[in-house]
Amino acid sequence: MSSTVTHFTEDDVREALKEVIDPELNIDVINLGLVYDIDLEENDDKTDVIITMTLTSMGCPLGPILMQEVNKALGDLPGLGEISVNLVWTPPWTSDMMSEDAKFDLGIW
Repeated sequence: MSSTVTHFTEDDVREALKEVIDPELNIDVINLGLVYDIDLEENDDKTDVIITMTLTSMGCPLGPILMQEVNKALGDLPGLGEISVNLVWTPPWTSDMMSEDAKFDLGIW
């Protein structure tokens, strides 16, 4: 009987992604509400991460930079396998998806 070893949790991934800052708004992608879903798939001795996220707008010129930063932020997770980032536009991002802290920081009440 084989046992599955979990190297990290979804919460660990969320914490790591808080290091990814949107350069225009100076707020992390988690508190901005850009990350819609995090899936972890155990594969032998590695854990693959699948991130489903969006950007603040379809024409966001910083999209490629944010994608690189997501990969970089997750790189130190123990037992990391492959990282997949799925960029989606549905549902479209709105400021309602932001955390209360992010809204406060941007002066949105």
